Amino acid sequence: MESVKSVEPVESGRPVALVTGVGRTVGIGAAVAERLAASGWDIAYSYWTPYDTRMPWGVEGGAVEAVGAALGAHGARHLAVSADLADPEAPAQLFDRVEAGLGPVTALVLSHAESVDSGLLETTVESFDRHFAVNARASWLLIREFGLRFTGAFGTGRIVALTSDHTVGNLPYGASKGALDRITRAAARELAHLGVTANAVDPGPTDTGWMSEQHRTDMIGYTPLARLGTPQDAAHLIDFLCSPQGQWVNGQLLQSSGGLK
Repeated sequence: MESVKSVEPVESGRPVALVTGVGRTVGIGAAVAERLAASGWDIAYSYWTPYDTRMPWGVEGGAVEAVGAALGAHGARHLAVSADLADPEAPAQLFDRVEAGLGPVTALVLSHAESVDSGLLETTVESFDRHFAVNARASWLLIREFGLRFTGAFGTGRIVALTSDHTVGNLPYGASKGALDRITRAAARELAHLGVTANAVDPGPTDTGWMSEQHRTDMIGYTPLARLGTPQDAAHLIDFLCSPQGQWVNGQLLQSSGGLK
């Protein structure tokens, strides 16, 4: 686990948000991190380059540094940490790095994912287990670390998980995201004594560079607003949920997909 530390002053008076899955500038995680930075948060963000390496889009060179520069432009201290969330030790180690570099975490945004298409008949046990290790187990362990370590004022803590209802033809991803939904909604009750809210957001098909032209056309046709979702669409909702004004939304699975049917 490696980290790229901010050069900003150690004390800033800004709360700290930890956003996972920020390996590409075009991703939802990067958009969330920048939106929160603009709203007054300091940002820790995790990434895992070997995942991008084996995916069709490949590694985006300089992405981690570019995200950091964008956060710094908003006055945010920032800390990037490379973390293999398939490793059950990684969540605690990630929190250790963030607390040492920026301070205690007030908001946890789970934007990481393992997502490799396969259906009921062709999914391998290895793929199924890897999806659950990253999407469900790591998310539970990250939420657990957050709950064990949270010291903020009652009502200020936030957990937001990015989820999906895509299951057909994408069994291990969809099934593990279903588990994530339940884990997140349980946190809203089990962390109630801390005043921490927990919600899951389904952003629908979001244009982050993975869609084929046919897929783009199909999704636009299914959406009343006649466009694809953008990372910024999800980021604006998550920014609200993490704000004081978003406190009353809790334990929810929120659809933010432009009315997609």
